[in-house]
Amino acid sequence: MDTIVEKIEDYSLNKENVTKCKKSISKVGIIGAGMVGRSIARMVSRNGLDVVFIELSADRIKNAYEELSKDLDSMIAHWGMTESEKRAIISRISSSTECNALIDCDIVIEAIKSKRREEIVDDRKKIFKKIENVVSKDTIIATNSTTQVITEMASGLNYPERCLSLHFISMEPDARMVEVVKGIHTSKEAYDKTKYFAELLNKEVIPIKEYPGVISTRLFVPLINEACQILMQGISEMTDIDKTMKIGFGTRLGPFEMADKIGLDKILRWAENLYDEFGDLKYKASPLIKKHVRANHLGRVNGKGFYEYDDQGNKTPVKHHYNY
Repeated sequence: MDTIVEKIEDYSLNKENVTKCKKSISKVGIIGAGMVGRSIARMVSRNGLDVVFIELSADRIKNAYEELSKDLDSMIAHWGMTESEKRAIISRISSSTECNALIDCDIVIEAIKSKRREEIVDDRKKIFKKIENVVSKDTIIATNSTTQVITEMASGLNYPERCLSLHFISMEPDARMVEVVKGIHTSKEAYDKTKYFAELLNKEVIPIKEYPGVISTRLFVPLINEACQILMQGISEMTDIDKTMKIGFGTRLGPFEMADKIGLDKILRWAENLYDEFGDLKYKASPLIKKHVRANHLGRVNGKGFYEYDDQGNKTPVKHHYNY
């Protein structure tokens, strides 16, 4: 007796259900397990998806897991996460030093640390090609970069239409948005699948036409530059400038607090990339940002930026002579 093979699509009520099946996402790959990569991995895993991150060495992988554990302990202390939730999150995260581990991923997000523009574009193009060599042609390849052009990074791929920029502004539980940038070649299918992925993470998509800096970075760099200018001119104290934004405009963090959270080295790279791209002085990094980065005062990541941070994350203003 012949076996009759029936397709599940035959029982769907409409074609929309079939489309949803094709958009299904169960595993996410991440290139780079620094602070940003770890944060994305934690966020994705917390929403029930499997994650694999790729790092250069076993030592970096070991360090990533140690830092991830600390990040989750902080969430237990401040966000009400439980120990069992922490174990579940870590259980869904695997790692490798080989790109072959990405073979069954539905979406891969590049989150390596930025360097100078010329170097980082070449590096990311090589990474994109390595990813494409092992994943399905339907796999989304994304970058978390804000100041690089996705069309340029995807230019050497066989299937550039599945590439886009996917920028998570914040990884905290109450951050409900993500910026998605479509390149020249990005297909509607790739965008729709990425939007579906964002919805799985309880994020609202802000669609952006391709231009360096997205919305958030182009707004924030001039803001922090102007806050630094006000401080250097002695117009007001740093804490009062932060209070002005929080009390006056309802922001959760002031510009200096936000800069410390993001990382001053990262802000400096954003500013340099935007200034190189547009040549507008409003993007030129404040001397105060450069001064902190040269002193390795990078913010929360190493305990000292505009503020100093203790092991519990409590902050006090750094005592400096800011007047220039």
